[in-house]
Amino acid sequence: MTDRLAPARTAGVLAVLRAPSPESALDAAEAIIRGGIPGIEVTYSTPDAPAVIRELIRRHGDAAYIGAGTVTTAEQAEAATDAGAAFLVSPGTVPDLTRTMLETGRIVMTGALTPSEVMVALDLGVDVVKIFPASLGGPSYLGALRGPFPGAPLMPTGGVNPDNLADWFAAGAVAVGAGGDLANSASIADGDWADLESRAARFASALAAVRG
Repeated sequence: MTDRLAPARTAGVLAVLRAPSPESALDAAEAIIRGGIPGIEVTYSTPDAPAVIRELIRRHGDAAYIGAGTVTTAEQAEAATDAGAAFLVSPGTVPDLTRTMLETGRIVMTGALTPSEVMVALDLGVDVVKIFPASLGGPSYLGALRGPFPGAPLMPTGGVNPDNLADWFAAGAVAVGAGGDLANSASIADGDWADLESRAARFASALAAVRG
């Protein structure tokens, strides 16, 4: 049986990319990919996110894992799908929106924090439950969720950095989402692509260490 989550597991880290323009989003994504992190979540906080997704896929094809984040409307889900997004991420789990996301056939990741919210997401049939903001509980909280939900694919987002990456995976993460410590907003605003590439390299090194 094919593992639908194999590309996400392989990527390991998804860079949560928020940029002030499509151009800066592309430059930031390129820097992060050069640094060794091919998983890019282009959020709808970025202007014309579908165009960014489409262009990144044109440039990298299957060598990168490109999807859409901060999906909050059915229209956004459909536009990202049309652009070729491999996965769709929403910060929360709204039943009608989640069903629309699932209908696209793409990998669907929706947000939850409490056990009740995790149950709602799993009941709807999402592929991955995004634990957000994971910084509130840390790896120990993710580990605690594994008790009642031992088989649930959980992806912590928020508070993930190279120093604690191993702890998140040890706690049972299927993958992690990394925002400010990877796709740093100040570096994007300043056009400091070398810093983004360096940040990505540190994440890639930490991920390689986790995998031995």
